[in-house]
Amino acid sequence: MAHGPVLVTGGSGFVGQALLTAFAEADVEVHATYWPDQPATPLANTFWHRINLLEPGPVEALMRELVPERLVHLAWYVEHGRFWSAPENLDWVAASLHLLRAFAASGGRRVVITGTCAEYDWSVGGPLSESTSPLAPATVYGAAKDGLRRVAAAFAHQEGVELAWARLFFMYGPGEAPRRLVPSVIRALIAGEPVLTTEGAQVRDFLHIKDVGRALAALLDSSVVGPVNIASGKGIAMRELLAVIGQATGRGDLIRRGALPTPAGEPPSLVGDVRRLRGEVGLEPGIDLATGISQTVSWWRERAGSAEAG
Repeated sequence: MAHGPVLVTGGSGFVGQALLTAFAEADVEVHATYWPDQPATPLANTFWHRINLLEPGPVEALMRELVPERLVHLAWYVEHGRFWSAPENLDWVAASLHLLRAFAASGGRRVVITGTCAEYDWSVGGPLSESTSPLAPATVYGAAKDGLRRVAAAFAHQEGVELAWARLFFMYGPGEAPRRLVPSVIRALIAGEPVLTTEGAQVRDFLHIKDVGRALAALLDSSVVGPVNIASGKGIAMRELLAVIGQATGRGDLIRRGALPTPAGEPPSLVGDVRRLRGEVGLEPGIDLATGISQTVSWWRERAGSAEAG
């Protein structure tokens, strides 16, 4: 079915760039918001709008200008190390609801909003399922996303808008913020610096960012509504993930496993049940972990080489 242009908020971010790339490959016209700095990488059929989504006036003006039929809302406060407890989460709940209201008022029909695996009760073992796993967010960030989902779902139903809620698990790949786990380990090993870690028994579910972008694009194109886990469905112990990074960099000897204590309350396993993603959305991950880590290491090597040359 042919569709009109898509509006994407937060298009300049880690997830946004992957989604816009997926749309560009599918020859979809996209209008993407950014704030404050426009991304340097141009993409086919992508038109940028500099807008502060926390201000209601510009949001309403943009909706009147574009009259989008479909929306993917990615923008949020994501400063590393702060976003879990930041009061800015409350601002983004309000801004997101205003965005949805303006979208519905302009005649919008389908929206995908990104949530988080932090909405789940992390004390529960086994794969986390959209339909059966309890929700009990332990952070302001998780609670803000869960609260937004509840209100947004009720409003969307009332207004006749299809709402799909994409619960993101753990992501990695080129372009990730350098202080986050995977890039911080890669950069240290490339630089010949030791990496101190816990024993690494914690199991996590990692999905390459390109597959995340493909999943969000497929979810928007589907008729699926409600929560959908965006994950690989495969858990890997952190020590095994670090071993893959060590092999890809050739500096696994610098990883000091067990040098740090495991934080109190660390969930032993966070893995997504992906039956909805695969069976209803029709998305199968295309990049295995070893290949994805190798690509990510190469990406960081290129930038390290450029920095040295400069």
